[in-house]
Amino acid sequence: MSMVNYASREINCKIVYYGPGLGGKTTNLEYVYEQVSPATRGKLISLATENERTLFFDFLPVDLGTIRGFRTRFHLYTVPGQVYYNASRRLILRGVDGVVFVADSQADRHEANVEAMQNLYDNLAEHGYDLTKLPFVVQYNKRDLPDAARTDELDGVLNPGWEVTDPAKQRPVENPFRPGELLVERLPTGEWWEKAPTFEAVASSGAGVFDTLKAVSKLVVRAIG
Repeated sequence: MSMVNYASREINCKIVYYGPGLGGKTTNLEYVYEQVSPATRGKLISLATENERTLFFDFLPVDLGTIRGFRTRFHLYTVPGQVYYNASRRLILRGVDGVVFVADSQADRHEANVEAMQNLYDNLAEHGYDLTKLPFVVQYNKRDLPDAARTDELDGVLNPGWEVTDPAKQRPVENPFRPGELLVERLPTGEWWEKAPTFEAVASSGAGVFDTLKAVSKLVVRAIG
């Protein structure tokens, strides 16, 4: 979880981009890196293989200035998309403060998306984390491709939501990222239900990249309190 250094008055937060191979995780970080002022970012480290660009992780500390008197830095990571690097995926999730799941919108990537999402839940559980209690957003990438699935279809399999059992949280919560929509609502059957915020993106052109990053960053800052 976030590391607070009271002596240097600095907060370091870790955000992990997770998802299937070649879904656009690295492209997200590369775009952020290109757009952020060199004065507010560190070095982007990217390791590549023949089959996929990210072997281990990308690391991008982004300095967001001062929050409540503390200098806040977000360290952005991606995980390797290949299943046989699962040990690396699990290791990178250690100490995570927020998660961005980058889904590939192409219809034929349905199975890979589902497998990666289940793998995310499983690996977080190995660390004792519950995704429904972490700052978490979903990005539907590659929306410009002709075979992109509808967002409601993607929602149905990747963001079905979870039941809200805490009475203190059983109240309607507006979606701050999509006015007019609710993130927490009461179903006709009586249960309270929550979904993660979702964002459409074309990471190769930058569309939706910063919307996604800003959203998860706000959730992380709110969680720190």
